[in-house]
Amino acid sequence: MQKLIWTGALNDPFAIRGRVGLYDTTLRDGEQTVGVVLDPQQKLEIARLLDELGIDRIEAGFPRVSDDDWQAVQLISDAGLRAEIWGFSRAVPADLEALVELGVSYSVIESPISDLKLDAIGVSREKMLDRIAAAMRFAAAHDIHAAFFGVDSTRADPAFFRRVYETAVEAGAREVAVVDTLGIASPEAVGDLVGRTIEWLGDTPVHFHGHNDFGVATASAVAAVRAGASWIHGTVNGMGERAGNANLGEVALTLRALYGVETNLRLDRIRAVSERVRELSGYALEPWKPVTGETLYRRESGAVASQFHDPPSIEPYSSELVATQRSIVLGKKSGLDSIVIKADELGIEIPEERRADVLAAVKQLGMQKRGLVTDDEFRALVDG
Repeated sequence: MQKLIWTGALNDPFAIRGRVGLYDTTLRDGEQTVGVVLDPQQKLEIARLLDELGIDRIEAGFPRVSDDDWQAVQLISDAGLRAEIWGFSRAVPADLEALVELGVSYSVIESPISDLKLDAIGVSREKMLDRIAAAMRFAAAHDIHAAFFGVDSTRADPAFFRRVYETAVEAGAREVAVVDTLGIASPEAVGDLVGRTIEWLGDTPVHFHGHNDFGVATASAVAAVRAGASWIHGTVNGMGERAGNANLGEVALTLRALYGVETNLRLDRIRAVSERVRELSGYALEPWKPVTGETLYRRESGAVASQFHDPPSIEPYSSELVATQRSIVLGKKSGLDSIVIKADELGIEIPEERRADVLAAVKQLGMQKRGLVTDDEFRALVDG
């Protein structure tokens, strides 16, 4: 695979190496994207796609949100997937009892722990601490492998954060998640908090769950891995509330290509899964989006087209890595090389003496349309 990545040696001194697990929350946190509603069968389809993609852990949903969510968790749990299937619960009895009724073996259990959140819901630190301990004891007593998830933990008082997480583990939490609920932490701060959490809790696996409100979710995920996080949370396409979650495709490629960290995510499947999830969810993606954008391997610039024969000169990683095709498109920014490549692609003969005139016509049409010249329009210009 490394032969398909052309980043050079600049990053080598900063490599992390090793491997990290991916925890997908598309079906729960991702569905919190405004206007997205997925029915149980659609969620099952996405879960199967995630499993084929190589995701290690799939969060099937929050069963007490609705009957549909309950059914989706049940369907996915019974689907015989390779991935571990996780539920999601608040630290309240009714949520926990739902997990037992559904037979969920793994679950995140959340509670807000920042003073901002606690004040907003009118619950004291001590009362919330008691709820967390009781929830973890309940999970342990019912053989639920629980990961404590401290909502808004990046804005929590540091001393209370430590007390909460140590209490959760003492009460039975098997794992914990450092949660940047509002995406406010810099990558450096994430690395520091994840590192301290690992130091405090010893062998307890630590997750990182980040949001992208300041556009640094992928960088923060990398910082968490460098600090020793065992699991990174995220979603397909970075779906989620507000600016979304960490994008697992971007995280996996960044870790592999820039830091030498492997995951089980199949990059050759990510574009197909991205497209299907987008179709089911009903939103559009930026065409220039990393990993999955439709323009990543489409070239309009004539200066770039002159190097089209040599992919490493104009691309940081091969189209083969993400299983897509390279192409030349025509428009205002085309050059003579663009005309030659496109004509060859379409099996059209253009005498050398006519190429400049055809290029001028392509540029003119591109400017008139304020867009690209289609293959049929190109043929017409050549015939004209």
